[in-house]
Amino acid sequence: MPLNQKILVVDQMHDSIYEVCRSIGFECSYRPNITRKEMMQILPDYVGLIIRSKTAVDHELILKAKKLRFIGRAGAGLDNIDADLLTKKGITLVNAPEGNRDAVGEHGVGMLLMLLNKLRLADQEVRSYLWDRESNRGHELKNKVVGIFGFGFMGSAFAEKLRGFDCEIIAYDKYKKGYTSDINYVKEVDLTDFMRKTEILSIHIPLTHETSHLFDYDYLNSFRNLKYIINMARGEVLSLKDLNAIICEGNLSGAALDVLENEKLNTLTAEEQNIYQSLFDHANTIFSPHIAGWTYESYERINHVLAKKISELKF
Repeated sequence: MPLNQKILVVDQMHDSIYEVCRSIGFECSYRPNITRKEMMQILPDYVGLIIRSKTAVDHELILKAKKLRFIGRAGAGLDNIDADLLTKKGITLVNAPEGNRDAVGEHGVGMLLMLLNKLRLADQEVRSYLWDRESNRGHELKNKVVGIFGFGFMGSAFAEKLRGFDCEIIAYDKYKKGYTSDINYVKEVDLTDFMRKTEILSIHIPLTHETSHLFDYDYLNSFRNLKYIINMARGEVLSLKDLNAIICEGNLSGAALDVLENEKLNTLTAEEQNIYQSLFDHANTIFSPHIAGWTYESYERINHVLAKKISELKF
């Protein structure tokens, strides 16, 4: 493609974005601090748009994009994008889950090991000059049943990272069949068996109308042997109010959350503040600020994944 084809990049990207865009024949306009008003004004001049999760690709934006041929989502989630309208307008949408899948897999293992071995509490106690071995006795991952809910790029990456721990890995995906046929370390099961056997639940599904607050009080209590929950997907798929209630009732041994329902902590309602504080106060909860896929390596790799996919588009 000729160099005068321009891509507008409106979110923070690795510095290699300039070189990567040029390598596939595009001029890169890198504007990570652009306001939405400014973006709407200049968007008609661009054939490509690259975003992260903070930019909503809605009806208003799409109608302004007169020349737009493609949108690149730097990451995996597509919940802030009106994909149906893009299709109607003939605008191609590509994302880059391959770029941060390993980061998510490793982060999940780290959070799980922290939970099982009480590492957050143990670290805090030692820093406070408390040497209490017995109360910090942990559990081994070996022989535990890890249930992966959603077996896309992220779920499969988490399964790959668990292979060396001698745990039993099962997976459920409503929209896939036969996805473990060539994988000998994961067993594909139906929802009934998944809920019956899972001891450690790891959630890997997109946020949609169907999955919003799917994991509520009743749904979580349908799991017969559930002891731990890990969520690195989207905060809105898991009701924190219900999760907190189950933990307070003593029916869950721990939870590790990389995502929250409301991640703008300075905007919490009084009810949200109470729920969050209760979760924070539990010794068996671990949190990280939506960084499971946010490593130095994935930050750069995403650029190359997007570039390759864009270069292969047919217009």
